[in-house]
Amino acid sequence: MTLIWKREMAGYLYTPVMYIFLSVYLGMSGVFFVIGNLAARSANVLTLLSNMSYLWMLLTPVLTMRLLNAAGGDQWLYGAPLSLGAIVAGKYLAALTVLLAAIALSLLYPALISLYGTLYVKEALAGYLGFFLLGASFLALDMLISALSRTPIVALVASFGVNLFVWLYDLLMKAVSIPGLSAVAGDISLYSHLQPFLSGRIGLSDVVFSLSLIPLLLFLCVRALEARRWKDGL
Repeated sequence: MTLIWKREMAGYLYTPVMYIFLSVYLGMSGVFFVIGNLAARSANVLTLLSNMSYLWMLLTPVLTMRLLNAAGGDQWLYGAPLSLGAIVAGKYLAALTVLLAAIALSLLYPALISLYGTLYVKEALAGYLGFFLLGASFLALDMLISALSRTPIVALVASFGVNLFVWLYDLLMKAVSIPGLSAVAGDISLYSHLQPFLSGRIGLSDVVFSLSLIPLLLFLCVRALEARRWKDGL
């Protein structure tokens, strides 16, 4: 797994993918910070993270588009002296490392707020935890889509579509007033589980949801690769 992680990190470092991801992430989050905090003279980090949370659905497909699909996932992985589970885990951890680097760079915003205003550290930490878990969940979801796709472009477009549906899902469920349906919808919604963190609270059930969803999606990645190997006769 460490070998796969190193290989994928080298791929990120020596190709434009990581730099495009970080540049767009920092550019858009910087706009949110300037408009929502500096111009408004607001020290509210949670509102900033709420706005930034939509960046994940736009940007995580860039990190995962080539990882596991037939064209971008390297056919050698079927003959590698590692289990498919270890390969999927190594690739996921590499993408997660880049995501963590982006989050670390965005810590500049609360640092600036603390210099010129009042920063509520506990609330900020809760918000960042939820922000991280949402990004990690989108990574796992988009890796599954990559595993089900034949080319990186198909994976990219399909991931955008699915991520957009995840975002619209909450709006659709709120518009549908069927008794009991809204409660069930909230239980499986990524953005609904983010809301307690954006209120400065760490909910155990919300943490458990993400920590259960991510392994499930990665397990499905492995199953998708196994099915593709059987189909291709590898």
